[in-house]
Amino acid sequence: MKNLDCINALINCFTKLPGVGYKTAERYAYRIIEADKNWVDSFALALRDVKEKVKLCAICGNFAEIEKCGICERRIQNGVICVVKDPKDVIVIEKSGAFSGTYHVLHGVISPLEKKGPNDINLKSLITRVREENIKEVIIATNPDVEGEATANYIASLIKPSGIRVTRLAQGLALGTNLEYADEVTLGAAISNRVII
Repeated sequence: MKNLDCINALINCFTKLPGVGYKTAERYAYRIIEADKNWVDSFALALRDVKEKVKLCAICGNFAEIEKCGICERRIQNGVICVVKDPKDVIVIEKSGAFSGTYHVLHGVISPLEKKGPNDINLKSLITRVREENIKEVIIATNPDVEGEATANYIASLIKPSGIRVTRLAQGLALGTNLEYADEVTLGAAISNRVII
């Protein structure tokens, strides 16, 4: 219907978000139509601000509103860099509270199918950081899929010759997993990555 073009345009915008199908996009659009004007204005302002103000940290490539992200701003380099695919991976690791070093965000992985090679991800600045900062260890925390493994192996091949320790996140069974429900690949990884107790 011609008089609903703006609603259809909004629904189409929402369907562009990952994991949002048409029905969910419709619900989002109708929620906005029914919402208080002040809330809609603040939502629109937040969208505009995030596009205008958020940039990449000059050091690690994480999202930042100033030259350095909050982590690079407040943490003293302890000689350990954790390499991740996306800024959202930084958030997940930070929530775990298990890591106190700094990060390096690749903004992708090597993926021949998507025509992404080493020059298409934030790799050159990682090599520069490894050379210029007093780095003792690089932890590669890319996903344990084909692209993540290829990227991890490529990074390791660049850094290992310099004598810096390169490690990979352990893979295997999640805490609380029942062995009978684990698939063969996960169980194989768990056996390969077993630790001394």
